[in-house]
This record gives sequence, C-alpha cells and structure tokens, in this order.
Amino acid sequence: MSAIAWIAVGSLTAWGWLLLGQGFFWRTDQRLPGRGGRARAEYESLRRPKELGQDDLARQWPSVAVVVPARDEAAVLPESLPSLLAQVYPGEAEIFLVDDGSSDGTGALARELSARYGGLPLTVSSPGEPEPGWTGKLWAVRHGIALARSSARVPDFLLLTDADIAHEPDSLRELVVAAESHDLDLVSQMARLRVASVWEKLVVPAFVYFFAQLYPFRWINRPGGRTAAAAGGCVLLRTETAVRARVPDSFHQAVIDDVSLAKAVRRGGGRIWLGLAERVDSVRPYPGLADLWRMVSRSAYAQLRHSPLLLVGTVAGLAVIYLAPPAALCAGVFGGDLPAGLLGFAAWAVMTGTYIPILRYYRLSLWQAPVLPLTASLYLLMTVDSAVQHYRGRGAAWKGRTYSRPEAAPDR
Repeated sequence: MSAIAWIAVGSLTAWGWLLLGQGFFWRTDQRLPGRGGRARAEYESLRRPKELGQDDLARQWPSVAVVVPARDEAAVLPESLPSLLAQVYPGEAEIFLVDDGSSDGTGALARELSARYGGLPLTVSSPGEPEPGWTGKLWAVRHGIALARSSARVPDFLLLTDADIAHEPDSLRELVVAAESHDLDLVSQMARLRVASVWEKLVVPAFVYFFAQLYPFRWINRPGGRTAAAAGGCVLLRTETAVRARVPDSFHQAVIDDVSLAKAVRRGGGRIWLGLAERVDSVRPYPGLADLWRMVSRSAYAQLRHSPLLLVGTVAGLAVIYLAPPAALCAGVFGGDLPAGLLGFAAWAVMTGTYIPILRYYRLSLWQAPVLPLTASLYLLMTVDSAVQHYRGRGAAWKGRTYSRPEAAPDR
C-alpha cells in the first residue's frame, strides 16, 4: 500500500478508538441529574413539610451566594444579569457581582439593572487590580467568595457564573437539587454557546466537541474517576468544599480555571459532575472569525503546558485524525489509490457520525458534519498561533491584560 494509505489506516484505527474507547465523548446525553425525576421529587418533598411557613421553608433549603466576575461586560449584562435576579429559589440567595476594573460602566449598570428588575439582592464590589501571580478572573472570584463568606449567614453553596451567562428562572433550584439529591460537591453545566453567525455555526459546536474529547463527561462523572473538568460559565460548588480545596488560591495563576477548579475539588476527595446545559445559555456574540480565534488561541498553548513537544504532537495528531481522511479519499478518487480512498472514506464516515449528536444539540443542519476537517484545520492554526503569541510575550491576552506565562491546570 502507499504511504497515504498507511496513514489512512492509522486514522481509521484512531477513530475506532475514539468511537468506542474515549468515554463515548461524542454522545450528548450527560444532562443535569435528577431534573424532573424521582430524586428531585423525593428531595423537594423532604424540604416542604405542610406545617412549615414560607420563612421556615426558606431555612430548609441550602443558602446560595452567586458570584459573578465581570470585566467590561456592559454589552451583555442587560441580557444575563436580569436572569439571575429573577431566579425562583425557595431558599436564601444573593448575588455578588465583582467589577474587575471595568472601563465601560459595568458596575453602575449592574446596580441600575438591580434597581429596575428587583429580585435577588445584589452587591456590587471591586477588588482593585490583581496581585502579582493572579489572573484577573480568579482575583475577582476570590473577592466574591470572601464577601459571601463574610455575610450574616455563610452560604451552603456558591454559584460561580460568568457575566455573559443567562439562566432560566429555575436554573439555581435545579442545580441545588442535583447536588443535594446526588451528594455532589461540584455541579457544572456547559452553557449552550451562541450559534447565530456563519462563523459561530462552523466553530462553536466543534469547541464543545473537542472539549468533550479531551475530557469525556462520562469519565468525569464516574465516582472515583481521575478525569476532572468543569465549565467555568456555570459551577455550583459547596462552600465547605471550596474552603477545603483552597478555591481559588490553589490555582490562582491558571488561565483554564474551570479545569483547575475541578482538579482541586477532586484532589480533595470531592465528587464532581459535568454535563451539557439545557436551560443555561451564553449571550456573548462571536460574530467574526477573529473573535472566535482570540477565544480559542488565548488558552490553547496553556492547555499544552507551553511544551513545544506537545505542540508538535498535537499538530501531528490533528493532521492524522482529521485531515488525513479527506486527503486519502482525494488520493483514491483523483489518484487511483483505491486502498487509500476506501480507508479515507471509512475514517471520514466515522468522524462525521460522531459529530452529528453535537450538531443536533445545537439544532444545526446535519449537512455541516462532513465539514469537520475544515473546522479542525482552523483549530490547528489557532493552536499554532497561540504558541507564536506566547513566545512573542502576548500569550493569554484578554480584555487588556496579558499573562506572559500562565498555568493551564496545575497538578498541585
């Protein structure tokens, strides 16, 4: 057989492993546990004795502090913050929005929205510039957690949610029910990202697909498993677990803070869960390729621990797994290499089949599935660009801040 046919053999073998041996990462059935099921009914019946009044009922439910780090988020806050203010939760809950040095009036807008919509009580505060060695977001999260713990009643749970995330009115309630009824220390949902523009439709579903490939949700949700990850846009965390895991001090320089958080909780013996959201959405637009490029490239090389060897391996792996199948098929069709063409077609077919579930989740056309190699080539270029920017001293740049050598997800 030709060299390209042998490469196609390697690609098909890799896809056989990814299909069956990588935690069924391509499936989209990991959804919030207990929602609408027996666990929820049993839990809520225990929390709602008939003789209790409304105030007593509130004390029966765990208290929650919602911590929202925000830096220059005035454009998205009118869509996201009202959804938090409007949460229908039987227990005590309050919101702490931490204005991380915004220059667009984020803090003032948050107060205005709270006055206009009412709902859960809101505290807006600013911690000042982060200390050396801290990323801005984690510095803001640290400040928000400290505010929550200094309140009259230390909250039982912390909901860490980004400023661009909109929640359905029962989102907080469902998260708490899932954590309590399944004895979980961390419950995280990957918010449904926006897919309105052409570039969003091409790039965003693949972002979730690749994340699940790196961190299969089934492996994460398995009790006693070693794989750990979370989605930073929506994380419900027990306060005592956060204290025990030293959140976020133990990973204060991490750019990929959600994975770092999950690792810290798992190292401390906590039980974690991650799945796809049904009622939690990101409202942040990424209308152009440049916007999506910055989102991916700012942390891609950090994910590889700034290792040139891992970068080379990743580029080679992406090329063999995603780019070789269409190349082999073309060699078969246009070059008369029948073995390469058949092997390339088979690998591409498996690849396409694994991409269909995430397209269905995003309610996109299934005809987009065969285009995954093109999307993968964009991610390959974004990863290389991330390394280039790192060595130019512009790595992990975000909203006016640059972290020259941030950590990805420290092991200790």
